[in-house]
Amino acid sequence: MTEEINQETSTQPEKKLVPSFGVELFRDYLLPDLLGEESPHIFYWAGKDLARKFPLTSFEEIQDFFEEASFGTIEVVKEKKEELQILLYGPAVETRFDLQGEPSFKLEAGFIAEQIQAQNGYYAEAYDEINKRKKEALLVIKWDLKESTDYKDY
Repeated sequence: MTEEINQETSTQPEKKLVPSFGVELFRDYLLPDLLGEESPHIFYWAGKDLARKFPLTSFEEIQDFFEEASFGTIEVVKEKKEELQILLYGPAVETRFDLQGEPSFKLEAGFIAEQIQAQNGYYAEAYDEINKRKKEALLVIKWDLKESTDYKDY
């Protein structure tokens, strides 16, 4: 029995963890310098594009993706008919506050907006509200109850 368990676990691919410092260098320093004042907008649309490349079928999968991508931990704090409020927090988020003071979470907002749009079928947009004192961000996703096919995606 133990042999079967060992064989099963050894056939699963091992996940390689990338140090978040490398990601931070690109996302928080290099790219904003290269993109200039348009970087928040570009990051938002890049998040939406990234979500199209990694389609997820449930909120739990989105949570797992956020953890694996070192975006942070997310949880729903409020749900309405046409709005979802998600708290983004954790060590990865706190580190970004420590290094930048007022980081942007536009990439994460765009990613979640596109995932929610794909999952519920309605055009969705999101924005981030920064809480510097608590070192966390609230991602607010709003959608129109018209089907997303009425809009052109970029």
